[in-house]
Amino acid sequence: MPVATEQSTPGHELAAQLGDTDGSPRYAALARRVRELVVTGELPVGTRLPAERDLAAALGVSRVTVASAYRTLREAGFAHTRHGSGTVLELPDDRPAWNWRSGDVPGVVDLAHGASPASPLLAPAYADALTRLEAYTRGSGYVPVGLPELRAAVADRYTAQGLPTTADQVLITSGAGDAAALVWGALVEPGDRVLVQHPSYPGAIRSVELAGGRCVPVPVDAADPDALVEAARLAARQSAPRMAYLMPDHANPTGISLSATGRRRLAATLWQQGVLTVVDEIAAELVIDGDPAPHVAAGLPDAAMITVGGLSKSVWGGLRVGWLRTDAALVERLATVLGHRQLSVGLLDQLAATTLVRDLDAVLAHRREQLRTQRDALVAAVREQLPDWSLTIPSGGLCLWAQLPPGLSSAALTAAAAPAGLLLAEGRVFGTGAAFDDRLRLPFTRPPGELRSAVEVLAGLDRQLRGQATPRPAPSSTVV
Repeated sequence: MPVATEQSTPGHELAAQLGDTDGSPRYAALARRVRELVVTGELPVGTRLPAERDLAAALGVSRVTVASAYRTLREAGFAHTRHGSGTVLELPDDRPAWNWRSGDVPGVVDLAHGASPASPLLAPAYADALTRLEAYTRGSGYVPVGLPELRAAVADRYTAQGLPTTADQVLITSGAGDAAALVWGALVEPGDRVLVQHPSYPGAIRSVELAGGRCVPVPVDAADPDALVEAARLAARQSAPRMAYLMPDHANPTGISLSATGRRRLAATLWQQGVLTVVDEIAAELVIDGDPAPHVAAGLPDAAMITVGGLSKSVWGGLRVGWLRTDAALVERLATVLGHRQLSVGLLDQLAATTLVRDLDAVLAHRREQLRTQRDALVAAVREQLPDWSLTIPSGGLCLWAQLPPGLSSAALTAAAAPAGLLLAEGRVFGTGAAFDDRLRLPFTRPPGELRSAVEVLAGLDRQLRGQATPRPAPSSTVV
């Protein structure tokens, strides 16, 4: 595999990215502009800043101005200086607290979770699993790499999607999140950089950090999803990441998807840069409009990517069965690590999952129609009651990513909504820094009536909060 090397940004390139840095004092304006680019992901974490003299010449300012700006960045936690390596960009950890809490509370409309009620096919699948369970009860009940029938079913699903796969390329885990956490724990060394779409699923960001990795945010543009290709190429060149985490289909929280051309270019670019990519496919088949896109890993060596998936979004969040798919040798390596952590995923769950994977087209037909109805109801309610909120309508997935109007804080909105019986996840939990307080994720996973009621609450809070200068701190957000 090719290997990328960390590079610094030349002074003239950074000057072009910075654009207008007018302000008083000049050094503070310069530092503020660098912070903006880092928070949005336009300037990758891990980038070595130009030498003070080079940037000063490119900007037409004194070296003292640049030195003062660099000092301001270091004091704010946005950079550190390493002897012999210059000044390197980083992100302070000033995000809101984030944890897991149950959203199933009577009388509460839950828009913090992006998860649907159970599929009608769930109970029949478990009934069928119970009839088959007795044949397995004479053994230990442990299936460390996964039930052979389930591994084969998942492999067949990938093959039908144009990605030839054998059962030995599949490893069964306790959900897609568990699969991703296994990968980070096994393959990420302390200090390794991992590219992540920005915004991104907070569970993935936290699991990378728990493994000792450092997230490098790559900006996502809802108006031009394929711009991610060039942004990722630039971040890989500047930051020398070891791995990447991507959601090319109906990404959480933005809902955007890459085009067929964009996904091929992105996959090839990262492979050529020596980056092993983890592709989260948990929502890939939740297509509402149009047809499924070609698989992002098609045409690449099996070892180029690790795809993770599961049944929590298509079937039910309570069914904790997921998987990963990659090169068979890498599966064996990951299976060894998994075996040290747990002996097996529950056998009854795996039996039910086998039936559901075999019948996934029927499961998805119902789920897609349900999501279409709910998405359209939520969009209509927002447009009617919150006309100055900006929405990009996704072609699939589970959520809208709303741009809030000026003067409205996601943190304040989340805090005010909870006493009103509405659970929300504030925008900042989806970022790697202090970004996205002007954004709010709105899952369309609840019935239309609940969604309309939620928007009524939001409309009232919008009127109350608009114009507040200082947002109230939000409680810990629950996000799935």
